Amino acid sequence: MTMHLALTLHLLGVIVWVGGMFFAYMALRPAAVEILQAPFRLRLWEAVFKRFFPWVWLAIVFILGSGYYIIFGLIGGFANTAVYVHIMHGLGIVMVLIYLHVFFAPFNRLKKSNATESWEQAGAALAQIRWLIALNLTIGLIIVVVTTAGRYFLK
Repeated sequence: MTMHLALTLHLLGVIVWVGGMFFAYMALRPAAVEILQAPFRLRLWEAVFKRFFPWVWLAIVFILGSGYYIIFGLIGGFANTAVYVHIMHGLGIVMVLIYLHVFFAPFNRLKKSNATESWEQAGAALAQIRWLIALNLTIGLIIVVVTTAGRYFLK
């Protein structure tokens, strides 16, 4: 794999994940709140996440796989990387851990609560997912800024 291909896969993973969170949080969420009653909105979010989360898994594979390939296969390890790469890596791992929590905990509660029409519990699960996605989106945007501007300021 070349550096160009690795960077392309890395960037595509970031675009899918961070862009998907931005769209969901800034466009889909307000529209769903405006138009749909709670049971329909909760079922919509379950359906959205069922379609989006497989893409997040793929994005994580692309991001981590290409990132580690670049660091260890092309650059020679973390000792040879700039500070902004360490920041990107650390914050990226935090994002992955938050996503794993969302996927295995509140998303499962949302699915189970929707299946039993326990709307209050489903709403609580969705509220937790919403908060964690806002956190992950913020971290993702910080990573984008650190990565693009960091090469000029954080050597």
